Amino acid sequence: MKTGEGKTLTATMPVYLNALAGKGVHVVTVNEYLSGRDATEMGELYNWLGLTVGLNTHDLSSEEKQAAYNADITYSTNSELGFDYLRDNMVVYKQQMVQRPLNYAIVDEVDSILIDEARTPLIISGGAEKSTGLYIRADRFVKTLKEEDDYKIDWPTKTVALTENGIRKAEKIFGLKNLYDTENTALTHHLDQALRANYIMLKDIDYMVQDGEVLIVDQFTGRAMEGRRFSDGLHQAIEAKEGVEIQDENATMATITYQNFFRMYNKLAGMTGTAKTEEEEFREIYNMEVISIPTNKPVIRVDSPDILYPTLDAKFKR
Repeated sequence: MKTGEGKTLTATMPVYLNALAGKGVHVVTVNEYLSGRDATEMGELYNWLGLTVGLNTHDLSSEEKQAAYNADITYSTNSELGFDYLRDNMVVYKQQMVQRPLNYAIVDEVDSILIDEARTPLIISGGAEKSTGLYIRADRFVKTLKEEDDYKIDWPTKTVALTENGIRKAEKIFGLKNLYDTENTALTHHLDQALRANYIMLKDIDYMVQDGEVLIVDQFTGRAMEGRRFSDGLHQAIEAKEGVEIQDENATMATITYQNFFRMYNKLAGMTGTAKTEEEEFREIYNMEVISIPTNKPVIRVDSPDILYPTLDAKFKR
């Protein structure tokens, strides 16, 4: 169903039907504003029909999350559902878990969450070793390098690597015979991350700096992701690049992809205006059929063809 054809209202029917079993229904949205809006507006209907509605947001306590998940219908974002699942697998006692068994989910903008973000890993990290000095030294070194001479960037794959000239410079600066000897593994890792931070990760596009803190910008929503950090030392490399306080490294304690998480539900459904092009992926990965819902009346909106511009300048000159 395309934008404006009533997905939010139509979803009330399968949500109500599946909630009658009392095993819980999760309505999944892409951000917390939509979760709050739909829980409030559609909640009136569900309450009138005798069902309870819960809203699960990132700032709730464990007790509040338990109450939200114990409601007949729970509104939440895909990321919060995934992180709650990971946290539940790290608790000591069963009564500390907040989620019930995963029964039925209906996903808004289903192609965005299940296809576009399918391989995005959700990661919970804990404290690890501190190596602030090495990040600063690596950052100072890569800032002296010149593109093409000392390093090369492959933008389609977002990778960057030292050239032979760059490797010789690194060996001279750090006093090494061979940069890629096994005992220099930590240094080469720091250099790789410093290169990525300085020449691949773009300020105000991939991340932003706010109040002396580096915040990740979600590439799908454009919003700052509070409390999230890049893994594998990349966040520290960006902190060194921006001259803010370098926080301790983290070690991965729990991780899952959206693809694996959503396949654990007994029943999975979704809605979007653009799923027909990914019909094969939905069937092969999630065993879900894609059905186009025709409008009750003929569409009077005029959908003009896309206009493509070869360059940014051409787009703005139009």
